[in-house]
Amino acid sequence: MKRAALYCRVSTIDQHPETQLGELRQFAANKGFEIAGEYIDHGVSGTRARRPELDRMMDDARRHRFDVLLVWSCDRLARSTKHLLQTIDELNGMGIQFLSQREAIDTEGPLGRAIIVIVSAMAELERCIIIERVKAGMRRAKLEGRQIGRSRLDVNRQQVIDDRRSGMSLTQVAKKHCISRASVCRLTKVANGDGSLAVAIPSGESALDARL
Repeated sequence: MKRAALYCRVSTIDQHPETQLGELRQFAANKGFEIAGEYIDHGVSGTRARRPELDRMMDDARRHRFDVLLVWSCDRLARSTKHLLQTIDELNGMGIQFLSQREAIDTEGPLGRAIIVIVSAMAELERCIIIERVKAGMRRAKLEGRQIGRSRLDVNRQQVIDDRRSGMSLTQVAKKHCISRASVCRLTKVANGDGSLAVAIPSGESALDARL
């Protein structure tokens, strides 16, 4: 019985890898594989060639701890054609089979290799198109005079600074003006002009708290 490794990746923390994992476990069962390990990169971009769980998975591959790698789709493993092919070449060199469930790709045959090149190239093209669309949208918004990025705080900045310098704690100032503690810190730093918080620290508040 072949030993299978399952690799999953989601790009943001609020996404859940369980959907990929559930399908891959079933896929492995249907193929008659024994699951030797599961590797999950949670909140990591596919553009990064170095990822904690991907690196761990490749280390285990070099130690021959599994015989086949299962992924939900090729873009979970890599978003660039170069990185994907390099990874698959290394796996092939170690005698490890690569299977992608969504694209039904199996690298045991030459056809699977050719399909991987096509699919990965299309995935990379799709990512480039999305980036260009975002950039075009930002340019259009800027020309139309719309706000890009964080909006300015609708608050009396001088009053925030005066309250902080009067000895009020970060929490007290933040609650009074309905802003975050980080915003209080940022406004005070700008007012000081040197990146430090030269303010009176109320009793019971440490210097570390004043900088948070």
